[in-house]
Amino acid sequence: MTPKTFESALSQLEKIVQELESPELPLEKALKVFEQGVQLSKFCSKKLDETESRVRLLMQDIDGNLEERPFLNAEES
Repeated sequence: MTPKTFESALSQLEKIVQELESPELPLEKALKVFEQGVQLSKFCSKKLDETESRVRLLMQDIDGNLEERPFLNAEES
């Protein structure tokens, strides 16, 4: 099942990491859970790439020039 949001995928990934850290997890189950994690990771990566593209588009000026600036967190601004 594909998550609908980045946040839900990230939450599922966190649960998968916890499950994989369990020493009692059978190998076959671990492999299945790992595969789910890989798919979620790809989904998150795709969402981040899409978001970066949208941010770049929004940063273009009227002439279409792109001025790249580093993102500043609240502490840096």
